[in-house]
Amino acid sequence: MSAQASKALKVITGSSRFGTTAEKSTVARAATNLVAAFPAPTGGRDDVCRIYTADGTPDVTIRVTWGLADGPPTGTPAPDFTLLKMGERTLAAANRASVQFACRSARLSDSSRVAHIVIGVEHWDVPKEPEGDVEALKDAYATVAHSVSLAMAKELRCEKDGGLPARPVLDPA
Repeated sequence: MSAQASKALKVITGSSRFGTTAEKSTVARAATNLVAAFPAPTGGRDDVCRIYTADGTPDVTIRVTWGLADGPPTGTPAPDFTLLKMGERTLAAANRASVQFACRSARLSDSSRVAHIVIGVEHWDVPKEPEGDVEALKDAYATVAHSVSLAMAKELRCEKDGGLPARPVLDPA
């Protein structure tokens, strides 16, 4: 997780302390699972990890997921999302964000094919109205999603880091 993403998690959770997750909850493990699933779309979301606030702080869980899409994104996003200029499509809302990027890599079983990878970050709780600055929350979720996406692209050794910038781009598309 980048330093920017760590600061973003504080915006989301109100805490700078986090508990531990399962030993297997890593980008490296998620990348291994993605490679095994490729080229079939996953049809669902698989965990990269869950981020928990530490004991003694307000209880917040953030779920980070990965998925394989069957192609470039299509359709119009829901109105609560802001479209950002990262990867194939980045969507940010006040309680979640996703980054889809294209990856061509020798790690994939057919390196001539492109994997369309979706990384999602969402507040794992009963849906409710977001509290606080909605724009700051959107930026925070997008920053965390970008950080995990870039880590996944690097772990997979995607050409040109899957087209992801080194730092998150938070300006609307």
